[in-house]
Amino acid sequence: MPRPHIVIFNPDQWRGDVLGHVGNPAAVTPNLDQLVATDGVSFRNAFCQNPVCTPSRCSFMSGWYPHVRGHRTMHHMMRPDEPVLLRTLKENGYFVWWGGKNDLVPAQSGFDAYCHVKHRPDPESVRPMFAMDRQAEWRGEPGSDTYYSFHVGRLPTEQGHHYPDSDWAHVHAAIDLIHRWADQDHDSDEALCLYLPLTYPHPPYGVEEPWFSMIDPDLLPARTTGPDPASAGEPAMLAGIRSRQGLTDWTEDRWRELRATYYGMCARVDHQLGLVLQALRDAGMYDDTALFFFSDHGDFTGDYGLVEKTQNTFADCLTRVPLIIKPPASVPTEVGVRHALVELTDVPATVEALTGITPGHTHFGRSLLPVISGAVEDHRDAVFCEGGRLRGERQAMELESSASDDPTGLYWPRLSLQAGDGPEHGKAAMCRTADHKYVHRLYETDELYDLRADPAETRNVINDPGYADVARTLSLRLLAWYQETADAVPHRTDRR
Repeated sequence: MPRPHIVIFNPDQWRGDVLGHVGNPAAVTPNLDQLVATDGVSFRNAFCQNPVCTPSRCSFMSGWYPHVRGHRTMHHMMRPDEPVLLRTLKENGYFVWWGGKNDLVPAQSGFDAYCHVKHRPDPESVRPMFAMDRQAEWRGEPGSDTYYSFHVGRLPTEQGHHYPDSDWAHVHAAIDLIHRWADQDHDSDEALCLYLPLTYPHPPYGVEEPWFSMIDPDLLPARTTGPDPASAGEPAMLAGIRSRQGLTDWTEDRWRELRATYYGMCARVDHQLGLVLQALRDAGMYDDTALFFFSDHGDFTGDYGLVEKTQNTFADCLTRVPLIIKPPASVPTEVGVRHALVELTDVPATVEALTGITPGHTHFGRSLLPVISGAVEDHRDAVFCEGGRLRGERQAMELESSASDDPTGLYWPRLSLQAGDGPEHGKAAMCRTADHKYVHRLYETDELYDLRADPAETRNVINDPGYADVARTLSLRLLAWYQETADAVPHRTDRR
């Protein structure tokens, strides 16, 4: 049987609840909804293993948790001796095309080991809103309540054109490649891997028409305002960022405008996915393609009075992500939404199962094909996420970024705390089951949430005697996870 083509469509910072088919009335995601209705499976309880970009990408590309080799910051990427799914596919005969952001391999390594083509759009044709020379257009004055809000709103366009950013350039280049591939003669075992790690819906929150006006703000789910002041304390990182971002006096109308813009960004990505899917159909490649659609992590988008994300807090708005898989038509599939707990570490294991590749390293993912086929309903008893650093761990403070001590930087509210001496950036790890979430913190009060009674995670019950047994059980489960995944012994042994 010919090997399937692989498409990894990987938007950045998409929350797992912004999908029409999981019951969000404000989400405009027709292509994803149709895909799940006819050809694919959506995992509504999929979780990332770190709530910021690079650690999460290192994890889902290797099947390792961030702690296995210290991938806990934005500046510790995959080294040449470490396993990366793209390189595995390339070494096993796939033609790998990479169109989009990096946040995975260090600049000094280059891309040749990981792909045949690293697409780069013409820099003169893109105008990113987060560039320093553009920020004055939308940030407001220092000290204002818009300075750290990341809110742009409607993006300007010329008549009949999309906003000129790199995502559009990468998507159109991928579509061109699909058509060229279909027009060429290939051996039966030749297969294509398209990796599209897009920037959207990562803030700044801005999108052009028609997507800007596509979202009905009256349909947005209620914003989580928390925490409950009667519960145990919230992580110091959240309180610190909230104080620095200065958004506490925003009205709900302003929050709805920001959130609707973010939803519009997701709607645009859904449209771009639809263009790629149609290209696969037009090229006669759709039935032979395995599509993986997932994000690296989520976004606060106003929940808890915050925007953006953090490295070491684990609310579902940051850690639960969309994961939709469309296998090739030849693979048994019971389409629809699944409730099983799954992790992004399971993505490389599923790719390996579909392609017949045996990994050359120990990793901790588990193939999702049994769940996709409907043979089983459950997958994991718990999922895990981690982040933060030890006291004095300077190499994990991200001091490479001048934004940590420069209040003019967009990320200063968070990065200034990561470089501080307080407990804000302390190491922490989450163990989440279907019913409870437990977070162990090295330098602060632990967290425990009853997700049945408090799905918004506003009441920390770690000190409630009625939950003592739950806390003990999940603490031991977290310890077992660390023991099971503390290292990965190389498959190749040394001569004595």
